[in-house]
Amino acid sequence: MKAVIVGGGIGGIATAIALHLRGWQVQVLERAASISEVGAGVQISPNGTKVLEAMGVMPKLEASLYEPEGIELRIGDTGRQLFWLPMKQIAVRRWGARYFQIHRADLLDGLMARLQELAGDVVQTGTAVAGYQKDCVLLADGGRISADLIVGADGIHSTIRTQMLGVDTPRFTGNVAWRAVVPVDKLGNVSLPPAGCIWALPGKHAVTTRIRSGVMANFVGIVETENWTEEGWNIEGSKDQALAEFAGYDPALTAIIENATSLNCWALLDRKPLDLWVDGSTVLIGDAAHPMLPSMAQGAVQALEDAYVLADCLDSGPITDALQTFYDTRRKRTAKIQATSAANLRLFHKRRGLPRLISYVPIWIAARVAPRIIQRRNDWIYGHDVTEKLNR
Repeated sequence: MKAVIVGGGIGGIATAIALHLRGWQVQVLERAASISEVGAGVQISPNGTKVLEAMGVMPKLEASLYEPEGIELRIGDTGRQLFWLPMKQIAVRRWGARYFQIHRADLLDGLMARLQELAGDVVQTGTAVAGYQKDCVLLADGGRISADLIVGADGIHSTIRTQMLGVDTPRFTGNVAWRAVVPVDKLGNVSLPPAGCIWALPGKHAVTTRIRSGVMANFVGIVETENWTEEGWNIEGSKDQALAEFAGYDPALTAIIENATSLNCWALLDRKPLDLWVDGSTVLIGDAAHPMLPSMAQGAVQALEDAYVLADCLDSGPITDALQTFYDTRRKRTAKIQATSAANLRLFHKRRGLPRLISYVPIWIAARVAPRIIQRRNDWIYGHDVTEKLNR
């Protein structure tokens, strides 16, 4: 059986690996001239690590990943810590696998290395897809590629989803995201927390992590705005504008911006949960099916879960029935994570005064009186194991 996967990002390459391990012939079609992941750091929680372990990818990542001591939430203007969630010491014990931070490019390189090790050169770059039919993918140059299964892993602007569901425009969330990567040794005397740190600010928030074995500082700053709708990872932003957005806040934030050689800024777009991911033997995964805001750090992880579950479902029964089972299995979970990510964004952006007190004081109290409450709130995400059928 042959699967053609449209899209050579994290979800697409992971799906190729998962299907190949189940005996499928796989071919990946990527529009870009080469497979390369732009962007910056991603956080891989234990539910994603389990998938990477099951697919044999983790040995390809060990040299570049960074395991943070924990995750914390701070008030960005005062630096006051609201909570600290230990990770390095408890992740394996509580959730069954490690929590780590890694550059998106390093994650994709590891996935590509594993796919090539298993299946050889099955990725076809420089190939634009125009659509699909029952048993083939239609190329923009007029060519056709036959397939028993077609996987749309082509992102939020998916060509496959557009044909399946019609033309629609993703919703601008009213937020833009700034990103930068800077060597830690360029930050001088500024101390960067050895954690995944969320800095909550009025109408904005920032996240700092470490990647590339801890020697690089990764910054993402999400800011509310009304007048920016351009979407794309490689849009250059103004350093002066970024500094103005985060002026007066913790020195760790401004030090990264000041030392960045390049800053990118893009609009955050999303969609409501879709009621359809499947059309015959064609299926959507990842951002093509369920784009989500980065406020739960689950976008890449949910694409990994999709890949494994899809291959698992296809292991028995007719393809059309298996794809419906995949949708039924994944839709509720991904919709809940989409909603939780949006809620977290609103929480991190609380304005000063009573709204901030109402939201943050209970978190601060719980972190000191009953810290396990915060751990339990993450059990349904981090403890989930798609590699174990009984947990689905």
